[in-house]
Amino acid sequence: QVQLVESGGNFVQPGGSLRLSCAASGFMFSIYAMRWYRQAPGQPREFVAEISDYNKTNYAEPVKGRFTISRDNVKNTVYLQMNNLKPGDTANYYCWSLVSAREHWGQGTLVTVSS
Repeated sequence: QVQLVESGGNFVQPGGSLRLSCAASGFMFSIYAMRWYRQAPGQPREFVAEISDYNKTNYAEPVKGRFTISRDNVKNTVYLQMNNLKPGDTANYYCWSLVSAREHWGQGTLVTVSS
C-alpha cells in the first residue's frame, strides 16, 4: 500500500534552515506529483509546495524564495529545503500524493521556529 514517511523536523532559531524528507513506497513514485502541506496549531492545513512528475514546481506565496522542493526518483523521496525560517513557519509538515484517485498523507513532521 501507499506509504509516505516524513522526517527532518526539528527545533530551529529564526533565520535557520532545515531539510525535510518524505520517503514514498507502494506506488510508482516517479510518475506522480508530490506536495508538501503544513498545519499550525489551531489553523487549517495549507499548501506549501508542489513538484510535478517532470519537476515543475509551485510554491505558496509565504514561502517563495525561501523554500525549495525537489525529488529523487531513485530514492523515491521528495525533499523540502527550508531557509530563512520564521516563527510563522512553525507547523506540522505533511507529505501528500494523489494515487489512483485517492489522497495519501504522511504522519507529519514537526518544525518549530523560535528564539
